[in-house]
Amino acid sequence: MMMQVRSLGLRGVEGYQVLCECDLSGGLPNFDIVGLPDTAVKEARDRVRSAVKNCGFQFPVSRITVNLAPADRKKGGTMYDLPILVGILSAGGQLPRPEEDCAFVGELSLSGAVRSVPGMLPMALAAQKAGIRRLFVPADSAPEATLAKGMVVYPVENVEQLVAHLKGEELLPAAEAWSPGVEEGTEPDFAEVKGQENVKRCLEIAAAGGHNVLMIGPPGSGKSMLAKRLPSILPRLSEKEALEATVVHSVLGFTTKEQPLLTRRPFRSPHHTVSAMGMAGGGNPIIRPGEISLAHHGVLFLDELPEFHKDVLEVMRQPMEEGKVQITRAAGSESFPARFMLVCAMNPCKCGWYGYSDRCRCNPKDVEKYQHKISGPLLDRIDLVVDVPPPDFDTLADKPAGEPSAVIRARVDEARSVQGERFGPGGAPCNAQMGRGELESFCQLDETGQAMMKGAFERMGLTARGYDRILRVARTIADLDGSENIQPQHLAEALQYRATGWMAK
Repeated sequence: MMMQVRSLGLRGVEGYQVLCECDLSGGLPNFDIVGLPDTAVKEARDRVRSAVKNCGFQFPVSRITVNLAPADRKKGGTMYDLPILVGILSAGGQLPRPEEDCAFVGELSLSGAVRSVPGMLPMALAAQKAGIRRLFVPADSAPEATLAKGMVVYPVENVEQLVAHLKGEELLPAAEAWSPGVEEGTEPDFAEVKGQENVKRCLEIAAAGGHNVLMIGPPGSGKSMLAKRLPSILPRLSEKEALEATVVHSVLGFTTKEQPLLTRRPFRSPHHTVSAMGMAGGGNPIIRPGEISLAHHGVLFLDELPEFHKDVLEVMRQPMEEGKVQITRAAGSESFPARFMLVCAMNPCKCGWYGYSDRCRCNPKDVEKYQHKISGPLLDRIDLVVDVPPPDFDTLADKPAGEPSAVIRARVDEARSVQGERFGPGGAPCNAQMGRGELESFCQLDETGQAMMKGAFERMGLTARGYDRILRVARTIADLDGSENIQPQHLAEALQYRATGWMAK
């Protein structure tokens, strides 16, 4: 007898429907799983067999063939254990046939307990699109599955519970939709930063327009401390942004039943020993997202920028422009979201004191070699470069607390709301992502501004990309100032942040 059970699978960061076909036929006892299964899927044979027996059911003594359709797509993970068990028991007459609007996902222990699986959110979203109305998932994964609205989610703790429900003996209670509670803990606040007003201003501009930032200064000047406080002034995640960011974290198993949804913008700070694959994503045979995708709708902070390997830095160039990363391997190709703010910090030389103190003993050639580890194309994609000087004694000893993050965020939110009204629902989410048409429409310069840009273009050796990025930054400064048009002072401030003139010659 043949039985079909609906399930779900993962490809990249997207879920898709899988049809689990279980056939019991005559012949020598055997248990085969086909449909391009990986090792984890093949091992489901032993987990399902033990779970069936340990839960008091009879494992069929026949030739069992399980096909996971579509059969031309590689299957990985342990989420097919539960649908395989349901299909075998139903085909053997020990369970009633599941209704067509039901789907099953979950890993089995040998005792019959149902364990959580990564990637539940994208699979639940795929189930919603496929017209599935009842989804049976592990109890620990149920809060995440409820984020995909429009379905009844049943949390399953063990096989006995599921069988009793399907037989109509004892129905499972539907999981309640998860909603965020009161957030515990506080983010690092800008009020704790003494001095560095120019850097705070730069980070406020970056937050208001979604711009990339490079901070340059000696050791201990506060670069890392300032970068970690940037998320506290960024706008709150919208519902759409939260789901898109959570999908990536869900696929890698970073979500929990207590916190299935990201409520704060991600802040990723990989060590400089990270590989190019760890940064962009990859893997074989299953391609997984990397750090730039984990920072989607958030901040990617690279401390000690010149210490990163060259290929790691260069792999970010295309995603910074397009907002996504395309990974191609022999096994296939995957596209991951990668719309992030790049925030970098570096010392001016190997010892860290070039240009700030006479304690620097680096010769000019070594300084130039160190600084030129950052390629011109990457530097051209950074909108704001700011100097972070070491604070003096009086500032540290007597300076009162700085402006709190809540006050700065209020100004950032106001600037972002202006941008939202300007671009409309289908336009760019912020100034940093303006297209060519939007640049021409909203970044017009008067005669004084045109003269300033012409002089800067010739004097600073700007590229076409650099020209556009200066206009985007000037537009953000004007938004913070409440100005409808870009004024000369806005353009002048944007020009002073451009990444030219600071490198050793």
